[in-house]
Amino acid sequence: MTALPDVSLEPIVYLNGEVVPLSEARVPVLDRGFIFGDGIYEVAPLYAHAGGRTAFRFEQHLARLSRSLEKIGIANPFNNAGWRALIERVVAANEAEADLAAGQDAIAYIQVTRGVAKRGHAFPAGIQPTVFVMVTPLHLPNAAQRAEGVRCVSAEDRRWLNCDIKSVSLLGNVLMAQYAAENGAFETIQFREGVLTEGSSSNVWVVKGGVLIAPPRSHKILEGIRYGLIEELSAECGIRLEVREIAEAEVRAADEIIISSATKEVLPVTQLDGQPVGAGKPGAVFAALYAAYQRAKATEAQGAQQQGAKNESGERITD
Repeated sequence: MTALPDVSLEPIVYLNGEVVPLSEARVPVLDRGFIFGDGIYEVAPLYAHAGGRTAFRFEQHLARLSRSLEKIGIANPFNNAGWRALIERVVAANEAEADLAAGQDAIAYIQVTRGVAKRGHAFPAGIQPTVFVMVTPLHLPNAAQRAEGVRCVSAEDRRWLNCDIKSVSLLGNVLMAQYAAENGAFETIQFREGVLTEGSSSNVWVVKGGVLIAPPRSHKILEGIRYGLIEELSAECGIRLEVREIAEAEVRAADEIIISSATKEVLPVTQLDGQPVGAGKPGAVFAALYAAYQRAKATEAQGAQQQGAKNESGERITD
């Protein structure tokens, strides 16, 4: 007999003004996010520390959320303070009633769709956006993946040309993630007409001769929040950074390949399409960036603890 799921451990979520168990959250089938993929999402890590949790680089995540909403013509339902308060509310509910333990890293998922309306392609007027927020435990890459690196495969980037919009229309990304899974790989690295773009759910960085090289910000990639962070960290570490188009041949001849995202932080790629990357092991640039990333997390946590001491609220999510 198949065991029934333990519903006591399901996430508590926010949906359109209500905080409910995930199994009780309901969206009408005519929601445009369901019918058309007409919506935006955002994912932000919440790192645990003695003073509560820090929503890491939260201002930058909210800025990207706002940019994406503006690009598709949806009014932002909350200001930054409102979003922070909403995340705090969902975190508190999960700590009280679900499987989010105190001291556990988490991930905040935000989704805003255009709302519910009669099916028609053009934007309907006067409808209320659908707002959904979920907080779940964050599981970062393990020590072995950092120490040994991960295997990736490559494919042609056939997605639409508005990849800078963090849209819920993710079929192209889903197919590339499935391609990696079917080939026993961690991620698919994509090329458009022989030029590096990004992974199915990560930015991609190349190292050659100690120089870190990044694809330029454009409509061809999603500007990950780690993009700006790694720019800062490379300067801190004295690593030269070049931002330019990167030919596929350069990627295959790289000394190091690094991928980055909210849920991966920074992670070394040591094999691409069955061939070793550089020496086939994580390199010095990755090691320096990973260490600097952890220092950045600790710095934000320290600031959050100091703020928590000031407002005497040990559970406050700060940015």
